[in-house]
Amino acid sequence: MTPHINAKQGDIAETVLLPGDPRRARWVAQSFLTDARLVNEVRGMEGWTGSWNGHPVTVHGTGMGMPSLSIYVNELIKQYGAKTLIRIGSCGGMQPHVKLREVVLAMATTHASAMNRSQFGHANFAPCADWSLLLGAAVAASKAGIATHIGNIYSSDVFYAEDAALDEQLTRHGILAVEMEAAELYTLAARHSCRALAVLTVSDHLKTHESLPPEARERSFGDMVQIALEAAFA
Repeated sequence: MTPHINAKQGDIAETVLLPGDPRRARWVAQSFLTDARLVNEVRGMEGWTGSWNGHPVTVHGTGMGMPSLSIYVNELIKQYGAKTLIRIGSCGGMQPHVKLREVVLAMATTHASAMNRSQFGHANFAPCADWSLLLGAAVAASKAGIATHIGNIYSSDVFYAEDAALDEQLTRHGILAVEMEAAELYTLAARHSCRALAVLTVSDHLKTHESLPPEARERSFGDMVQIALEAAFA
């Protein structure tokens, strides 16, 4: 047990899917896993473990932002032995060709997080995905005919950003989408020799100001989960 996870040893699988929303963790587990059972609910942050095609899988919420994700991922890796960690979440599109409902596979993450500076000082660590997971996700998406974009994303420390100049520079340099967690996930995976990937569904668009309604989000998020599971065991 840890301060934030009360699962017993053996309750957490080596493969963990990481949605931000604990209710989405429940939906994923009940929709995609066999014999899913609740293994953590400290502070309402649910974790579920079951199996997918015979493979043990845990789905655990992380909350919003890199500080929150860092707590859970550190404990999942160091106390529970997680080896493959895949973020499944939403993102805001930043390029005209990146449409609502489409999936973004984050090859790398641009960020300006204080968490990086606290660890690396003046060095700019470049967090990137595990190649085997990225390749597996790309193949799975292609086979399923799911519209997918692969490239650099921006992991932001703030949701309500007001720096239009920064958004313009990020878009100019090909950033596909913005979210709030992947950079820290990739950094922790590198530090502890684990595999990590972020598979993201475009739920909003910063340029067009479009947004998915709630019923469309659930249907679209299913594609993202399927890609993540296929990639984990490719």
